[in-house]
Amino acid sequence: MRTWRTCGADPCAGEYLECEKTWVFLLLMAVGGYFGAFTYSIRGGVFCNAQTANFVLMAMALGRGDWGQVRYLLIPMSAYFLGAVVSEAIANPIKRLNLIRWDTLFVLLEMIAVVALGLLPESAPYQITQVAINFICSMQYNTFRQARGIPMATTFCTNHLRQVGIAFTKAVKHRDASHLRRMGSHLAMLGVFVAGGVAATVLCRLFLGRALFWALIPLGIVLAGLLHADLTKERGALARVPHGH
Repeated sequence: MRTWRTCGADPCAGEYLECEKTWVFLLLMAVGGYFGAFTYSIRGGVFCNAQTANFVLMAMALGRGDWGQVRYLLIPMSAYFLGAVVSEAIANPIKRLNLIRWDTLFVLLEMIAVVALGLLPESAPYQITQVAINFICSMQYNTFRQARGIPMATTFCTNHLRQVGIAFTKAVKHRDASHLRRMGSHLAMLGVFVAGGVAATVLCRLFLGRALFWALIPLGIVLAGLLHADLTKERGALARVPHGH
């Protein structure tokens, strides 16, 4: 008869950087849900966290021969592409400065972008916010890849739902509690994404575009934690590359 196995303390726990800790990913995932609900609710009825929907819309536009829509969709898709390019290219130059990690600097830049977008008048074209959040989400997705060795996305849910199904199946099949913990990690990411979306939906009704300022709270917590780590316990590890990069 098979029994559930449990694992002891993670021998590699000390090897993970602060930017790879689960709490960081949970807060960033909540921000991802917040961005998605924000743009859909009051910035043009679109989701800017990922590009699958835009590719589907472009395929439909191509099928209709709607070349104007095709050109329009290339704008957010290009912003997402450039976000990945910039985040990939800038990490090493920032690392050579030996001041703070790129992960930390990115969160600061994200907060600055949020402030700028929150200050936009309601009459500003929706495309400004859409393109900026596409760019931000791409950089966030490419910068934060693994939480304690588990591949994670902080801007969309599809892979988390898939991983829940995989982990559930393996947990039942192998009676291994480690799969339940992995499933719990992905369920938590899904939960905070939904919570972020709920918060944005409520706050957008109350504050319109200024609701974006509320995203500064989780981002500020992440920035404080990462900056503290960079300046203290990880001061000598600024050149270390996070897992998954």
